[in-house]
Amino acid sequence: MPNQPLRRRASDYFQDLQDRIVTALEKLDGQATFREDSWQREGGGGGRTRVLADGSVFEKAGVNFSEVHGHMSEEFAQQIPGEGREFTACGISLVLHPCSPMVPTVHANFRFLTKGDRQWFGGGADLTPFYPYREDVIHFHKIWHRVCTRHEPLVNYAHLKKWCDDYFYLPHRGEARGVGGIFFDYLDSDLKELFKFVRECGDHFLEAYLPIAERRKDESYTEQQRAFQEYRRGRYVEFNLLYDRGTIFGLKTGGRTESILMSLPPRVRWEYDYHPEPGSREAELYEVYLKPRDWANE
Repeated sequence: MPNQPLRRRASDYFQDLQDRIVTALEKLDGQATFREDSWQREGGGGGRTRVLADGSVFEKAGVNFSEVHGHMSEEFAQQIPGEGREFTACGISLVLHPCSPMVPTVHANFRFLTKGDRQWFGGGADLTPFYPYREDVIHFHKIWHRVCTRHEPLVNYAHLKKWCDDYFYLPHRGEARGVGGIFFDYLDSDLKELFKFVRECGDHFLEAYLPIAERRKDESYTEQQRAFQEYRRGRYVEFNLLYDRGTIFGLKTGGRTESILMSLPPRVRWEYDYHPEPGSREAELYEVYLKPRDWANE
């Protein structure tokens, strides 16, 4: 209801979005279903963790909702905007790890937080292909371009895309995690309008990703390509454990560890001093797709 507090409306929306995304992913997979764990956080709040494993399309897929509150540590509170240590946070976070290396991994999250007198929205969506198809990357970016354009000048696609490119970057590797998308945090200029923008982002996630997964899920692949997928998943693990704000926030505020680390893939490998074969599709990923590019206007 419009007269409800924004936190309540945001929480209700995120729970409904979780339901819709889970339903659509189960339909796409056609084999496995999501297991749900409802949990309570010591200190305040809880959530619903939903994980699908060993499906026909998804090796592991997690779609989580949480709504928590409490007090941050003194040290962590100094790193977050707002006075004091008291906080609230609600949101949805998802990571989908497909079985096939021809289907990209995808991540998205949308959240509303308060701390002291500050309230803000954060979130985004990004795509991590292993064997990219140009039309897929363009499709993903065009969806977010259209969403952002409808909310100008409140948000700007080029700005959120660059934010995403800069954020999902592994400085210790000197490379991007994937082909990006949009990312935003600490947006608080007009909360009513920002909530409309966040809802539209959430409502368009399936449109951005499902057509790609449907196109690629039945393509054949080799054991070598599967091994490359697992190798590139290592970059995913490195980013999430070293830099991801959601992971850090959850661990620093006493979140449920199993739910926080749901984002990690089930099978991954690290190979010493790997270099792709020149002229290969693996090399093309590095040379073409892991470099920032204006895909939405291709």
